[in-house]
Amino acid sequence: MPFVDVPTSGGLTKAHYLVSGSGPGLVLVHGTGATASGNWAPLMAELSDRYTIVAPDLQGSGETSDPGGPIGVADMVAVVVAAARDAGLPRFHLVGHSLGAVVATAGAALHPDLVTSLTAHAGWVRTDAHMAFQFDLWRQLGSTDPNALARLILLTALGKDTLRGWDAETFAQAAAGFAELITGSVDGFVRQTETDAAVDLSDLLPDVTAPTLLLSSADDRLVPPHHQLELAERIPHARLLRVPGGHGLPGENPDLLTAKVAEFLDGLHRSQQFPAHPADA
Repeated sequence: MPFVDVPTSGGLTKAHYLVSGSGPGLVLVHGTGATASGNWAPLMAELSDRYTIVAPDLQGSGETSDPGGPIGVADMVAVVVAAARDAGLPRFHLVGHSLGAVVATAGAALHPDLVTSLTAHAGWVRTDAHMAFQFDLWRQLGSTDPNALARLILLTALGKDTLRGWDAETFAQAAAGFAELITGSVDGFVRQTETDAAVDLSDLLPDVTAPTLLLSSADDRLVPPHHQLELAERIPHARLLRVPGGHGLPGENPDLLTAKVAEFLDGLHRSQQFPAHPADA
């Protein structure tokens, strides 16, 4: 399990990351309260036969350790880039979910020389009043009642068909597992939620030059689809694709997410819509 030391605004971060496979570089960025393995295990298993996949744990998650305090989006970008470089990737495709979509989008803008393509699911440009209200509730419940927070997020993160199909036992097991994840790193969850509340990519988006796919879940109530539409309007040449399901697509329907990512990346390689580099050989 590799680690890399990353200088960030609050001090030195020791970032943990997963790496597997071979081929062109593919870096995956997880969402709030998740981990690299929690968000990306199915996709890594499916695509490691043709991509070298790197998936870091962001500050506040998994085995990554940092000095504490506020986490800026740029600090998270630094972890992503450092993990990719430590794994030997000269350039890479970048995929992110939720907060990870924000970090991936910022990374594509700040490091256009490194990013071959961008795929962002459930991203947003700027946190609005509705989302700020939501994240403040998350922060309060994360500190006082992780079980209630887990139930709330499950009820709002899943698509209507999933919610309709679950029985009482499935709800209980999922809530217990998510509560355990939050309880294991309450401070990290709260700090990432504070990062969510402060997002503003407005000035960065014109600098995203890589081919971009924006995935928008039709039933997303945490980051509603109008946010991805705004991203598509602001990122030059971005493609917006609506998919069924809720915000929690990596867990709710990992096969669909993996299929859309693979379709986009494989299509780019077939058409060679990016400059050649050694990792593509």
